[in-house]
Amino acid sequence: MRRLTLALLCATYLCLSLIVALTLWRNGGGWGAGVAALVGGLGLCFAFHGLIERALETPVIRGEIEAVREAHRIVLEQLERLDGKLADMAQAVEVDERRSVELSDEVHMLEVLVQRLQDRLNDPGEALRFPGRPPAAAPQVGALMDTIREALTENRVDLYLQPVVNLPQRKTIFYESFSRLRDASGRVMMPAEYLAVAEPAGLVTAIDNLLLFRCVQIVRRLAKQDRKIGIFCNVSMASLGDESFFPQFLDLLAANRDLSGALIFEIGQAAFDARGAVEARNMGKLAELGFRFSMDKVSDLDIDLQDLVRADVKFVKIGGQALIDELVEVDGRLVLKSLPDLAAEDFAKLNRRYGIELIAEKIETERQVVDILELDFAYGQGHLFGEPRAIKDQVLAEAGPPPAQVLRPAPLRRAAYG
Repeated sequence: MRRLTLALLCATYLCLSLIVALTLWRNGGGWGAGVAALVGGLGLCFAFHGLIERALETPVIRGEIEAVREAHRIVLEQLERLDGKLADMAQAVEVDERRSVELSDEVHMLEVLVQRLQDRLNDPGEALRFPGRPPAAAPQVGALMDTIREALTENRVDLYLQPVVNLPQRKTIFYESFSRLRDASGRVMMPAEYLAVAEPAGLVTAIDNLLLFRCVQIVRRLAKQDRKIGIFCNVSMASLGDESFFPQFLDLLAANRDLSGALIFEIGQAAFDARGAVEARNMGKLAELGFRFSMDKVSDLDIDLQDLVRADVKFVKIGGQALIDELVEVDGRLVLKSLPDLAAEDFAKLNRRYGIELIAEKIETERQVVDILELDFAYGQGHLFGEPRAIKDQVLAEAGPPPAQVLRPAPLRRAAYG
């Protein structure tokens, strides 16, 4: 079509030039003037045609240039996306390498802990730690400790979680973690059963460290699934004061500082009040990483709140029925026996002013809930809101494979001892 148009234009230019040339020739200009007019007319026509053609082609060229630019922009975007994917892949590889190093460190740490436990079990001098027991009890003690060791090394440690709800909405905000050991037959060993043997033998620290370490591993997995949920995990003063365990444990937490919002270390009131300088300093190191503390097993409500603030204690758990038993009426107002000068309904408010929230635990009946609500407690825990339930094995398995059959991937904690 373009060629036909060009041919027609050329014919038109030739006709115009011939008309001009014939007009000059007939008017006496002669053959020379006619030929010159013909050639000049053709030249002018084609020059004019060139201008018109360029004017018509300019938008087309511009469109093509824009198309090239758009294609170039698309290519750049694809290159940027590809570069971003390559960067993500490089970062993922780096994370995997770092994770491999962390897992290697954890495996080494677990092996050290288990070896320490084994060394204590094989120490002939451990029999001397039972002065009140007859010599015949030594084989029973050894058998029980073998059962404990096998439960730890064969991954027979179960994690239980009990909900802690806000009041009055009763929405689960936290979980209390418990751990249980199982023997080879699958029978659950309650803490009181093995602590009676482990404590006199001086093995509680080794077991406690092992349980606490595994608790952190599981919390790391659970926190990835729901970072809004916090988990209370008991830590003993023996673990905080263990010079060989705590530095490694601190390094583990430093590499997982993102757990600081999900993991809350819990300490009994008696242990907290009796803490030494080493334990207090190590608590401070955990607080520097952003981890919070909770105090449970409260028997005296006359609490030094300033001391709790200095130790970064953010929660205090009080038995619901024990709290209700503390209520007495004096001069027409309800007060607590331990704090007769303070109205009972102001007890929670006083703690809250220090940045401490109260949790009423061991709630069993709706009547207890009514009394607790009148005291303005923020949270409640007990069988009324949910019993401790075992975490499914597939969830535990996601915490990472047990290193060479060292331990079961279950959060282990001293809280189960309570």
